[in-house]
Amino acid sequence: MKDLYLVGAEQKSKVLKDWEQFKKAIVLKMDGLTLQAKKVIEYISPQEASPDHEPSYSFTAATMVGDRLFVGTQTEILVYNTNSLKMEDYYSLPIFNDVHHVKPRNNGNLLVANTGLDMVVELDPMGKVINLWNVMGEGPWKRFDPKIDYRKVPTTKPHQSHPNYVFELKDEVWVTRCLQKDAICLTDRSKKINIGRQLVHDGVLFQGKLYFTQVDGRIVIVDSKSLKVERVVNLEMIGSFNGKIGWCRGIKPLSEDIVLVGFSRIRPQSKKMEDGSMKYIGDYGVMPTRISCFNIKTNTLIWEKNLEDSGLNVIYSIH
Repeated sequence: MKDLYLVGAEQKSKVLKDWEQFKKAIVLKMDGLTLQAKKVIEYISPQEASPDHEPSYSFTAATMVGDRLFVGTQTEILVYNTNSLKMEDYYSLPIFNDVHHVKPRNNGNLLVANTGLDMVVELDPMGKVINLWNVMGEGPWKRFDPKIDYRKVPTTKPHQSHPNYVFELKDEVWVTRCLQKDAICLTDRSKKINIGRQLVHDGVLFQGKLYFTQVDGRIVIVDSKSLKVERVVNLEMIGSFNGKIGWCRGIKPLSEDIVLVGFSRIRPQSKKMEDGSMKYIGDYGVMPTRISCFNIKTNTLIWEKNLEDSGLNVIYSIH
């Protein structure tokens, strides 16, 4: 296996709201032979691109093209050279809020899943806005004000859609909509991929198939031509897990049979009890943040690597 780049963040030491919880954006490099991982990039957003109270700094889902890593934070797009590990390009616009994914288009522009505003943004290489798509089919500014600097707004939740991953099929622009549990074409609104059942992430194209993850540990494989679901793989049934499998997000197919999947520990939420004590409750996240390698032909877990030992407490994407 080739070396891997694992994208995510290091969490803060105290329990906070989900839009406040990360102290540093992190990229790990994992040796493809030994599976040893080390931090190669650490990043904290500047004050002008962050909320003033308890800002959260995290890398979100990235795209790797050659030796260039295109990666978002909550309010920025950064482009790193993976050979020098230096930042080569930087974009930050007042409309950016809770950015979840960035991907270069075939035409050289950038597609941005601007989750906090329920929209997808297309930028040219100079950072000029070319297109704004509201993923619910509304006008982009029906619910938002273009005069506001949304980089300084801690959260716009609740979101109507929570778009979290952009991809292209030929020259069509597509986006994964977490809350609608589907993926839609923004350049031809008649096209949609129905996934259903549970919250959905990703949309990775590999050998004519689209690979989606669902947060409770499913891989959904879709034929990119027919747009039909071909297979659902229940990862909870593979291997031996003690409790919940973890928050499933981030996938990298290595072949038709072998896939890498990311699982994040979800930090517990606090609840004040009648006696004044604090009880910590959560849904997923019993197991640590990790990367797992599955054979989905034989339904076997090949290996797992705990990433928290290397300082990564949440994982968004694998490259």
